[in-house]
Amino acid sequence: MSFLDKFLKEEQDKTVDNSEQQPVKTEQRDFSVPLSEDTRKYLQEQVTARMREIYDPEIPIDIYEMGLIYEINVAEDANVEIIMTLTTPNCPVAESMPGDVQLQAGDVEGVRDVKVDLVWDPPWTMYMMSEAARLEMGFM
Repeated sequence: MSFLDKFLKEEQDKTVDNSEQQPVKTEQRDFSVPLSEDTRKYLQEQVTARMREIYDPEIPIDIYEMGLIYEINVAEDANVEIIMTLTTPNCPVAESMPGDVQLQAGDVEGVRDVKVDLVWDPPWTMYMMSEAARLEMGFM
């Protein structure tokens, strides 16, 4: 066994050993209804994080940074309402994007049901994008 192979094996063993020694912390949440204000805020943050995982297929920016998500409302009964738009009514993903949003939000632990409202007013403009998204697209 070469020095490099031995070194890499030892490093790998250290990584495995360290991960076994450190307990994984999981946050326990009470999702019983009516939800507390803290739990509603937590769910809103989790749904927002999921929206950041959905990318426009033509633009390498997530739909949250694109400004396509107008509101994420979490009710006391753990139902979520998402108000969103698309860049244009003729957008190629107009039929599939709201369904993707609903599936991703519904997959968040604690969420009971998701309603996605696709609206066209106010119409989307590039100024609804975050500064980071506009910078990425070269609009700044």
